[in-house]
Amino acid sequence: MSEIYETVIGLEVHVELATKTKIFCGCSTAFGGEPNTHTCPVCTGMPGSLPVLNKAVLEKAVAVGLATNCTITRKGKFDRKNYFYPDNPQNYQISQLYFPICRDGKVEIEVGGEKKFIRIHEIHMEEDAGKLVHDPFTDTSLVDYNRSGVPLIEIVSEPDMRSADEVNAYLDKLRLIIQYLGASDCKLNEGSMRADVNLSIRKVGEEKFGTRTEMKNLNSFKAITRAIENERERQIDLIESGEGVIQETRRWDDEKGYSYAMRSKEDAQDYRYFPDPDLVPIIVDDEFLNSVKSRQPELRDEKRIRYKEEYNIPEYDIDIITNSKRMADIFEETISLGAEPKKVSNWLMVETMRLMKEHDVDADNLSFSSKNLAKIIEMVDKKVINGSVAKEVFEKVFTDDIEPEKYVEENGLKTVNDEGALTKTIEEIVAANPKSVEDYKSGKEKAIGFLVGQTMKAMKGKADPGEVNRILKEILSN
Repeated sequence: MSEIYETVIGLEVHVELATKTKIFCGCSTAFGGEPNTHTCPVCTGMPGSLPVLNKAVLEKAVAVGLATNCTITRKGKFDRKNYFYPDNPQNYQISQLYFPICRDGKVEIEVGGEKKFIRIHEIHMEEDAGKLVHDPFTDTSLVDYNRSGVPLIEIVSEPDMRSADEVNAYLDKLRLIIQYLGASDCKLNEGSMRADVNLSIRKVGEEKFGTRTEMKNLNSFKAITRAIENERERQIDLIESGEGVIQETRRWDDEKGYSYAMRSKEDAQDYRYFPDPDLVPIIVDDEFLNSVKSRQPELRDEKRIRYKEEYNIPEYDIDIITNSKRMADIFEETISLGAEPKKVSNWLMVETMRLMKEHDVDADNLSFSSKNLAKIIEMVDKKVINGSVAKEVFEKVFTDDIEPEKYVEENGLKTVNDEGALTKTIEEIVAANPKSVEDYKSGKEKAIGFLVGQTMKAMKGKADPGEVNRILKEILSN
């Protein structure tokens, strides 16, 4: 029965901007800190305090708008969105209703080999609210205003998505664009990027939209997928049983796997919007706009094209490396220090990915320096260390970002280049393993692998395997 229904989805994506200070005051936006220590009269809504727009917020909002193909509003303003909630000290939120900073944009996504554009209705700037902290021992809620006034942009899409896969592809595209811009770290699990899902269903072929619900503050791709699938089935069940869908805001409980109603869905008039009288109009002149445009970095889609043309690495590697700005930066910085692109790609795709999995580290949180990776590659190229030692050294670089040369010196890991000593050891191995020698000489070439392994063991891993192979073959050919 569900196949006769089409899901219609639009998103409201809230992104915390990576500025040092809040949107309308000079208080720190640093995460953490003792409750109510990053506050002042402005961000706690004291009477008579006057907000002043942080220029960096406007710059980052415009940068995101340009990167998502939006039209930038050249003359705008802020509005007051009035509502009462304990973590909202002024009893209103400063936002933008009538003249959002960016409008009419679009981004391209790809799902299952099919490409489509998701239209962006608008992007507006606003301030975040504080945070309620519930104390179960006293059964009371306390308010921490450290987050109050942290700058946000809200990216509002058109209802162009039809599945959880498309939603996740759209969110991932936004995440990468914003991270590459340096506008936010976009960490869903830490709340710096969160999505409200507006969802309705209609029969396939119908043009009229159904009644939508909104699920608030979803902060993981897994939760978004489960919430969409659950809400779709809930609405279908309601319609099939003859009941109507109620326009409301719902909360998704990912642990229990269901949503429940929070309140009826408000419309703009419920918030009694009016222009904020304390903030001057926003004028984006040509000089400001050109300044932001001149600082726009190379985004992921552009990098993928350049990597394919400039570096001889597989497309799969390109996709993985460019899927994280941090990994792409490491890749390019290491090449700039003289390492070959293919070798850098191999280290990122094999050893780095392995250690990320073992240590449960996300690509965006890689902490080792490009300089130390470049040094390891150089030491292998110059045969200062061999491949197996390089892996051991890189693991220490990955976890502690140690200096490779110092670590190799202190731990006696340099490759033994004394041919006489190496030949003597190989002769001893050959003499001690007549069966393997006989097997090799009778045509079983794999037998040499055992002799190489025994030699490397005797040399404590500090020989060059290629040199060991060469000397072994010389001795065995006599």
